[in-house]
Amino acid sequence: MKSNLVSAIQPRLGFRCPQCYTRTPVSRTLTTTARKTAIAAPEIDFSHQHRPPPNPGNARVIPASPSYFSGRPKFTDNFLQLQALLRRHEHLPTVTAAYAPRVAWRDHAQYCLLVGEPVPASKYHRVMGILKRLNRILPSMVPPELKRSMEIYKRDTDTWSHDRMRGEVDAFGRACGIGRRKSSTAKVFLVQGEGKVLVNGKSINSAFGRIHDRESALWGLKATGRMDRYNVWALASGGGSTGQAEAITLAVAKALLVHEPDLKPALRRAGCVTRNPKRVERKKPGRLKARKMPPWVKG
Repeated sequence: MKSNLVSAIQPRLGFRCPQCYTRTPVSRTLTTTARKTAIAAPEIDFSHQHRPPPNPGNARVIPASPSYFSGRPKFTDNFLQLQALLRRHEHLPTVTAAYAPRVAWRDHAQYCLLVGEPVPASKYHRVMGILKRLNRILPSMVPPELKRSMEIYKRDTDTWSHDRMRGEVDAFGRACGIGRRKSSTAKVFLVQGEGKVLVNGKSINSAFGRIHDRESALWGLKATGRMDRYNVWALASGGGSTGQAEAITLAVAKALLVHEPDLKPALRRAGCVTRNPKRVERKKPGRLKARKMPPWVKG
């Protein structure tokens, strides 16, 4: 039994000398076929670079993309391409964000479909930051290849290209604008003049007792420096004095845009273009007001 075990283990351990008991490794000679299979890949012959490899099964395939082994190779390639565009064109003159062309970019879901793999929101915002920086380049200085590269990131339908129908100046030189706030409605006629203001046939001091309401009604003209260039004739109804004053603010801004459309960025920064949708919350049954509860009394 012992001799059989030794004879089974000895080829694995090597030859053992009976005099000194030292282990001598057994040398193995490989045949030609075994030597070919033991080599991972054949040697490269640089004298014939355009020839196909002699053993295609052992040839190494080099990925076309350097980010092939990353988690999101398509997004990484796309992000590196945008960074290269930014480095190439960052020396061009830029405009402020308010005067940059308005572009409807693809949202997060549409960008994931474009790339073809899920992208975290943080990385999507980094892509949008680069695109907005490229969009701030002076429009007359944008190269044609940059325009073509940015087209794929825009939506199929540009929501900003369809402007609302703007009013026109009538035969008397008047521009009309309508504004609303809470329950108040105002209609304003704006004409070039010396800065006179009439609200429901009365002066603005008689129509609004609070200074805040007077400044709020004419804030669009004051923010753009047009207080002494236009006459204002306003008709306001419904609601209170604050609602009527803020309704006049929106109506004046709309009428001013008919005369000077280039003032829209300045009026938007002043907060005169967007309507305020907030309203008074209604009273609920069982409550004293919208949310106030009656005092609890122990029965």
